[in-house]
Amino acid sequence: MNTATASSSVTLEIPAAAPQDEPPRCEYHYSNGKRCRFPSSTSGLCSRHFRLGPAIPQPPSDTTDLSAYLLPDPSQFHSADEVRAFLANLLIQVIKGRISSRRAAVLTYITNQLLQHD
Repeated sequence: MNTATASSSVTLEIPAAAPQDEPPRCEYHYSNGKRCRFPSSTSGLCSRHFRLGPAIPQPPSDTTDLSAYLLPDPSQFHSADEVRAFLANLLIQVIKGRISSRRAAVLTYITNQLLQHD
């Protein structure tokens, strides 16, 4: 610990500087979304995760516009058949990994509300 004395009765503590040449962290993400803390090599992964093979794919983003996959014209919810077609497409997109289960649950809830208010 570095100390500097400003006067005979006051002692200031100066924090140690962080190393400037710290290697970048491993790019591997665990299933809970946290990132590995070990330093990476030129591959972007630490030696442990490099040996394991390809990284786990990232979960789908909840902000991606997938309306073209779900329904050709999202404003056309005039019948229960169109809502069923939407839900069938939603199921396919969840299975393909394009939509998170959380986002699918919200969309299912909204379509359920549309059916109840018709």
